[in-house]
Amino acid sequence: MASYGKFQNDNNKYTKKVSRNDTTNSSLTTMVKVNGANESLNFNENLDKWSDLVAFYRFYPDLWYDLITPETNNIHLDLDQRVFMRVLARFYSAYACFPRGFGKTFIEVMVMIHTSVFYPNMEFVMTAQTRENAAALLQDKYAELIKYYPLIKNEVYSTKFQKDIAEIEFHNGSKIDILANNQSSKGRRRKRIMVEESALLDNKTYEDVLEPIPNVPRRTIGRLGLIDKTEMNGQNHFLTTTGFRGSDEFYRCLTMLEQMKNLEGFFVLGASWELACYYGRGESKAKILAKKEKISPIAFARNYCEKWVGSDTNNLVNPNKLIECRVLGSAETVGDKNGEYILAVDVARSMNSSNCQTSIAVLKKISAKNGNIKSINLVNILTLSGVNDFGSQAVEVKKTRELYNAQVVVVDCNGLGTGLADFLVKESIDLSTGNTLSCFKTLNTERKSESDDCISCLYELNAQSCQNEIVVNFMDAVESTKFKMLEKRQAGDFDINDEMNSKNNILPFMQTDLLVDEILNIKTKQLPNGNLTLEKVVKKMDKDRASATIYGVWYMKKFMDNFYETDDRSNEEYLLSYLNY
Repeated sequence: MASYGKFQNDNNKYTKKVSRNDTTNSSLTTMVKVNGANESLNFNENLDKWSDLVAFYRFYPDLWYDLITPETNNIHLDLDQRVFMRVLARFYSAYACFPRGFGKTFIEVMVMIHTSVFYPNMEFVMTAQTRENAAALLQDKYAELIKYYPLIKNEVYSTKFQKDIAEIEFHNGSKIDILANNQSSKGRRRKRIMVEESALLDNKTYEDVLEPIPNVPRRTIGRLGLIDKTEMNGQNHFLTTTGFRGSDEFYRCLTMLEQMKNLEGFFVLGASWELACYYGRGESKAKILAKKEKISPIAFARNYCEKWVGSDTNNLVNPNKLIECRVLGSAETVGDKNGEYILAVDVARSMNSSNCQTSIAVLKKISAKNGNIKSINLVNILTLSGVNDFGSQAVEVKKTRELYNAQVVVVDCNGLGTGLADFLVKESIDLSTGNTLSCFKTLNTERKSESDDCISCLYELNAQSCQNEIVVNFMDAVESTKFKMLEKRQAGDFDINDEMNSKNNILPFMQTDLLVDEILNIKTKQLPNGNLTLEKVVKKMDKDRASATIYGVWYMKKFMDNFYETDDRSNEEYLLSYLNY
């Protein structure tokens, strides 16, 4: 039997994949069968009709899926999904922004498989932040697709799914696989590309790594091996939930929107959670609205409302939103005995007195009935000269804590702040009064206090370790207007001859004006890993007040925002739930 293959003709010997693509081999007859017999002659006579049929279904991918839908299938394509599929099939490049639970990845894989079936020797690639993520997405959606459309298995030659590998090969020589949105994908070549979570991309990585991937066009499998100029060669689609205004992808979306208006082969589309909810896909309206009450407004706007958040000019926050936060009519120079206060300190130390100052932000928590933060009020801002040594600054910080009976003093100890912390954990003497000020005890580090008789209130913040969380929390507080500042006062509102009025009413409002200028001078920069960092637009301008305020808002939202869910169950129902468990 070892020589059995020598007696086979090529039609029986070669039964799979590209081995039957040699059109010059007359032994290779069509595999199409009617009533159990090869219909080579009938196929050739109706080749023009087959050609029209293929062209039709290339243009209408949703109708092809309707054609292969089994009678017992429990899935149907909604109108928005059909439009989405046709856009991906017909346009050179599309930018799609859809919410969680919309099903965009499922439609994406459907289009990839449709394209691979109707274009022999197609090489389609899906990219994501990591190969592992891309592999998991492709594997899950392919398994789901096969369940709903089992006839697709007849087109698939083989599959390979591992932790960071996902490959689907077809009988016609087409292939779908995955790559990562990083430098490890540099130099790879495919015919078409789908970019998942493109909002996390930076333009440098895209232009250097991803854009060249689909540069080589597909050639037909016939004798001539031509490049079809009517194909979407180099097709590149972007699919994502929205990100931050001012990012590279935000401007890419705007650019493609302009190109769409000019009929240049680009298409931008998107929808909020309400569209999928209308068709009954994903979570119910009640569940989504319940999430809106629990998650941050920025996260909800991005993941469900599909809004690009932030400012168009890369500002840390939207200037209009920041102005809306200026609602407090009076400053607080001493603390309310029933109030909850914290101090946030950004430390400076230099012999140059012109631009060196330590800032203290005084923040007050206003609580809702359920214990959650209702608002974070910036009731005062104090500045200390950075020329003073750390011992003198420590005295002023301790005196300020006593004025407000602050629960926590947050100090950025990533740099100079560690020097101030060294003096805060020691007893200090106020030279103006001769009083002894107690030492502080740290809440989160092993730094030793000088005396056991100390106040446990010092939080040593390492801002670099949680920079992204600090930035996003402040953006969220401003976007939701939970952050509140002193209102804008005109020069005519002040009596400069009244010394007490100057201390209580003029200085706090002037400090708030400077704070607003500092915040609007800060821009965000997206790092390759998707995190945000801060940069000053005008380098010579201070940002001490802004930094202190941002740190304080972060601490309050992280450690003082306690959300309690009400439990309306009776005692019997409560106990029964444990018994059932």
